[in-house]
Amino acid sequence: MSDVEMLAKRVLQACEERGLKLATAESCTGGMIAAAITDLAGASNVLERGFVTYSNEAKVEMLGVSPQTLGTRGAVSEETALEMAAGALAHSRADIAVSVTGVAGPGGGTAEKPVGLVWFGLAVKGKEPRAQKRLFTGTRGQVRSESVATALSLMLEVSQERAP
Repeated sequence: MSDVEMLAKRVLQACEERGLKLATAESCTGGMIAAAITDLAGASNVLERGFVTYSNEAKVEMLGVSPQTLGTRGAVSEETALEMAAGALAHSRADIAVSVTGVAGPGGGTAEKPVGLVWFGLAVKGKEPRAQKRLFTGTRGQVRSESVATALSLMLEVSQERAP
């Protein structure tokens, strides 16, 4: 069993035990986080919905990300990750929402936003959303896989904090 599979299983179990629902808002991972969860039996008890918002238009239309945020800060930014997570929570019946936006490569990077830069957002009902930045190395596939593992780890951490 891979690390991602083990993490997804732990997230599923923690959320089932506590009656928590999840939502994902994914850009560079293109639905891989939701797929990791839905690969498991019992996913329908936990995964409320997943948003794949690869384009800026999708981020605005589906999650309510501000066009101004995208225009001034860009899609790969702390602000966008926070707005994506908050939007996923607001547009679902989930208790926890995670967002991922980054530069998976091999192209598209800049000096300010290099290939491998990924921002994660985490929104939990009743709390302020928070964000985390990571810089991964490797191929496009490796960046995306590490992003999925990081997002699952964030969801596991917060789901274990919630009282059953």
